[in-house]
Amino acid sequence: MPLLFLKDVYLSTAEALVTGVREDGGILMHQTCFYATSGGQPGDTGFFERANGDRIVIAGTVTGESKSEIIHIPAPGQATPEIGEKLVLHIDWDRRYRLMRMHTACHLLSVVCPYPITGASVNEDDSRVDFDMADTIDKAEVTAKLMDLVNGNHPVFYEWISEAQLEANPGIVKSKNVRPPRGQGNIRLVCIGEASSVDSQPCGGTHVGETGEVGEIHIAKIEKKGKENRRFRIRFGPAPE
Repeated sequence: MPLLFLKDVYLSTAEALVTGVREDGGILMHQTCFYATSGGQPGDTGFFERANGDRIVIAGTVTGESKSEIIHIPAPGQATPEIGEKLVLHIDWDRRYRLMRMHTACHLLSVVCPYPITGASVNEDDSRVDFDMADTIDKAEVTAKLMDLVNGNHPVFYEWISEAQLEANPGIVKSKNVRPPRGQGNIRLVCIGEASSVDSQPCGGTHVGETGEVGEIHIAKIEKKGKENRRFRIRFGPAPE
């Protein structure tokens, strides 16, 4: 199944053919622009438009037996499409774009705080990144450094490397507990800055094309989650007075 978001994260609509409907109602398409829940980023929502204009509301998107199998979960009470039916897929773009901005902000935070990542969750308004660290750090200082990277308007782009190249450069993996999936042949890197001067790390999520698109963000809270674990919460907008 071609995953269109891997080539164009700004693609909000696409035409696709229904290839299957699961017993639980999940819809399979021959291609999709819908991102499925993975790597701490929630899957897309939106709707499928039928030829007569009727809508099938999609409440979530998840992966199946492999990362390349994308299952679109209809909201309760939706009509079931026919196998082979052509549909127009519409992502809830406002939601996706906020998630793209937030996911990019989480990458920037991993630059400002260069510690192993023990967990992360990307959401529309409040995201978190957990670091294996014991240091005390000021949230205003972190916010200032984050905004320097945002205002630098660095390009965000993707490169592909082989699994062998990843094995030869293990330091580019920042997550302490989650390793990039093997068996796909290639690993996608999210690169920030000219010639990856700001950051480069494996990630299959969706991100904005320039750091300036993230907009104003701040660290709302730094929580102690154990002797050597700190949880950083990122929110949009200026820090409260």
